[in-house]
Amino acid sequence: MKVETKKMNPLSLVFAKLTYLFAIIGPGLITANLDNDAGGIATYSLAGASTGYRLMWSLIPVTIALIMFQEMSARMGIVSGKGLADLIREKFGLKVTFYTLFFLLFADIGNTMAEFAGIASAGEIFGISKYILVPVCAVTTWLIVFKSDYKRVEKIFMFGCLVFLTYIVSGFIVGPDWKEVGTSIIMPDFKSLSGDDLPILVGLLGTSITPWMQFYLQSAVVEKGLSPKHLLHSKIDVIAGCSLMLVVTFFIMICCAATIHKSGMTVTSTKEAALALQPLAGKYSTMLFGFGLFNASFFAAALLPLAGSYYICQGMGWESGVDKTFKEAPHFFTIFTSMIVIGSVMTLIPGIDLFKILIYSQILNGLLIPIVILFIIDLCNDPDIMGEYTNGPIMNFFAYLMVALMFGLNIPAIYYSIN
Repeated sequence: MKVETKKMNPLSLVFAKLTYLFAIIGPGLITANLDNDAGGIATYSLAGASTGYRLMWSLIPVTIALIMFQEMSARMGIVSGKGLADLIREKFGLKVTFYTLFFLLFADIGNTMAEFAGIASAGEIFGISKYILVPVCAVTTWLIVFKSDYKRVEKIFMFGCLVFLTYIVSGFIVGPDWKEVGTSIIMPDFKSLSGDDLPILVGLLGTSITPWMQFYLQSAVVEKGLSPKHLLHSKIDVIAGCSLMLVVTFFIMICCAATIHKSGMTVTSTKEAALALQPLAGKYSTMLFGFGLFNASFFAAALLPLAGSYYICQGMGWESGVDKTFKEAPHFFTIFTSMIVIGSVMTLIPGIDLFKILIYSQILNGLLIPIVILFIIDLCNDPDIMGEYTNGPIMNFFAYLMVALMFGLNIPAIYYSIN
C-alpha cells in the first residue's frame, strides 16, 4: 500500500497516513495485550490485593524493557523476512534450537492449560460449568485459526484487545484515590518495600516479558509481509501495544488495591478477586472483571498454541503459517491442534493441580526468557542478517543490563515459587 501525497489537502493527507498506519499495525498491539492472559491477570490481581499501590511504579521500567525487546524482534523479522526460530537454527545449529524449543514448548503447554483454567474460572463467576464452557471454547479457538486466513485472525485478535478496556471501566467504578495512585507511580516510597515484595516483583517481570511473545511477534510481521519501509509504523505499533498493556495492567492492580487491599481481605486466585469486588464495589465491577478474565484466557488459548506452532515449525524447517492449508503445512496445524486438545482436556481432569502446572511453567519461562533475549541481541547485531539495521551501542547496553537483571532474579524466583 502506498499513500499518494500529491494534490491532497492537509486533512486528507493526515487521514491517508492514518489509514496506512492502521493497515500496518496489529502484531505489536496483539502480542503485548494478549500477553495479559490468565496468569498475567492473576499476578496483577494478587499484586494489587496484597501490596496495594506500592509496586505500581515497577510496571513502567518493565514496559520500557518490553518495548525494547519487542522492537528488536519486529525489526529483525521485517529486515530478515524470517522468524526467530528460523534464524536461531541457521546461526546456532539444530541441536541448540531443538533443546531451546523443547523446553519452550513444554512451558507453553503448561501455559495453555492455565488459559483454559482461566476460562473455567471465568465460567464459574457467571455460573457456567467448565465441562460445557471449556470444550466450546477449545473448538472455537481451533476454528478461528484453522478456518481463517491471517488477516481475519488478526482482526479477531485485535477485537480481543479492545475488550481489555473493561478493566479500565472497572477501575473507575471502584473509585480509587487517584492522588494516592499518582503518587505511588511518580514518587514511589522505596523505604516501604519488604522482602515479601521480591517474589511479586519477579512475578510482574516474568508475566510481562515472556519467551513466546518474541517468537510470535517476529512470525506475525513476517507473515503480514512487512518490509523495511514499514519499520517506523512497526515501532509505533509496538509502542502503542505495550502502552495499552501498561494502562490495562495499572487498572487491574487498581481494582484490587482500591478494594481488596483496603479492606484487608486475602485472595489466592482471579476468581476470588473478581467475587471479592462485588460487596466492595458492586456487581458490575465483578461482571466486568470476570468478562475481562474470560476474554484474556480465551484469546491467549488461541495465541499461545499458534506461537508454539510457529516456532517449532520454523526451528525444524517445516512449512508454517495461518494462510497455508493443512496439506501445505501439516506439522503447523497438527502442533496447534495438539496444544489445544492437551490444554483443554487436562483442565477437565478431576483432581489435577493446575496451580502447580502454572507455577512450573512460569519457572521455565523465567529461565528461558534471558536466553531467548541473548539470541535476539546476538542476531540483531549480526550485519549479515540485519545489514544497516543492527542495534546501536545504547540499545545493546540496556538490553544486556536487563538480561543480567533477569538472570539475577531467576534464583529468588525459583526459590519462592517452589517454597
